[in-house]
Amino acid sequence: MAEVVKTLPETLAATTVVLDAAGWPGHRPGQHVDVRLTAEDGYQAQRSYSIASAPEAERLAITVERIDNGEVSPYLTTELEIGDQLELRGPIGGYFVWDPDDPGPVLLVAGGSGIVPLMSMVRHHAAISSDVSFRLLSSTRTLDDLLYRGELAALADGSLDVVQTLTRTAPEGWTGFTRRIDGELLAEVGWPASAAPAVFVCGPTPFVEAVAVALVGLGHAGDRVKTERFGPTAG
Repeated sequence: MAEVVKTLPETLAATTVVLDAAGWPGHRPGQHVDVRLTAEDGYQAQRSYSIASAPEAERLAITVERIDNGEVSPYLTTELEIGDQLELRGPIGGYFVWDPDDPGPVLLVAGGSGIVPLMSMVRHHAAISSDVSFRLLSSTRTLDDLLYRGELAALADGSLDVVQTLTRTAPEGWTGFTRRIDGELLAEVGWPASAAPAVFVCGPTPFVEAVAVALVGLGHAGDRVKTERFGPTAG
């Protein structure tokens, strides 16, 4: 069990839940947990959420995007109170993780809330003062949909290159990209395949599949492109 110690609004639809997880064994950046809720009548609902916090963080954090009419996300984002207990299982997953001993540059490609597990990698990279080149390419509908916006801006001044593209509307004076991520944009923003970057792609299934195909088309080795995807659920 884990106790809720803080909730932080990230966007109008997303909230970070900070947990005190007694006996937590530690995690690797990119892993996730299962959260199970049990109603008074015994009904249970379980959902998987990526871990947003770095392994070095004192407390565990997940970021939840609310899905209208969902079973779990509306509760976690709007009804959860400090001191509430959540049943966790994890950490889970050993494939979609960044190994700091990998000398290659790292390209993180996020679609919407797919940035969450990538943020764990970003935070770990900063916490250990890694000299591995890190670059994040994030796609959201609007700038207001970008999770961790302030923190990313601060990190972009030092240990991280941040490239943002907006697919729906852009604020006045916007100088970033305003297009969907495709092979042309990946070639412009990312490292060439000859640099053998480690690439992590996370987002909705169609987004991940399109990006992965584009990366392979640019010559990136399949075993250097790791993907994590999510599709429609009951929330």
